Amino acid sequence: MNRRFWTMIAGLFALAILALYAFPASAQAPEVKEKPPMFSYVANWQVPRAEWPDMDKAVAPVNDVLQKALDDGTIVGYGRDLTLVHQPDRETHDDWWSAMSMAGLIKTLDRIHATADTSAAALNDAKHWDDIYVSHYYNWKPGPYKDAYTHVGAYRLKDNAPDDALDNLCQHLIVPVLEQQLANGTILEYEIDTMAIHTSAPGIFAIVYLTPTPEGLDTVQAAVVAAVKAHPLGIEAFDSDTDDSAHRDELFKSDGIYK
Repeated sequence: MNRRFWTMIAGLFALAILALYAFPASAQAPEVKEKPPMFSYVANWQVPRAEWPDMDKAVAPVNDVLQKALDDGTIVGYGRDLTLVHQPDRETHDDWWSAMSMAGLIKTLDRIHATADTSAAALNDAKHWDDIYVSHYYNWKPGPYKDAYTHVGAYRLKDNAPDDALDNLCQHLIVPVLEQQLANGTILEYEIDTMAIHTSAPGIFAIVYLTPTPEGLDTVQAAVVAAVKAHPLGIEAFDSDTDDSAHRDELFKSDGIYK
């Protein structure tokens, strides 16, 4: 995915603001509103390549706990990711679960700790770290998915960005594009995440979407390019609020389920 993927579409933000006043309400897209917080716990693993085949066995007890937590409503989704574009200092695998409260995340974590196989070599030999995120902009189609693709674009707001910069970008730019892709079946889920527990510097946010096919990656990019061509004058808006040098992308093969 082009590193300026969201930098290009963010230019539409300024024009979208103008459009709110230039057209009658009946001609406007549905209003995007901030949602109640959804929290996500991500357990990252950097596993030696020789032990990748053992990861399925090592995390099987965790999957059982997560399914029970989904069934009883403690969490709203869970899954696993395998990194497709590997970096020497990054994860090869992760396990995640999402809940509508921090308590739901931590109760599930406690259950996992009570049942985890601490003798699994694949886990003991791995480097490990955790992250907890929160999102106010998200949506999904319920049900399981297998061998899908998760794209993550990470960005950092500039120190002088307005306090509501991310809300404005989400409401007038990012979410409308992703909602259209969700409606037409190109993607199965999206979320815009910030850190709930700041293990990295504040200001980082991530645009995440899940597509069931490789073609979906191209379809989302094509939709963005088409939007940019339709509104060529606003390309500078995203650059005004974000530090482009901090931008990073990740791509995963993903299995999971949403309630």
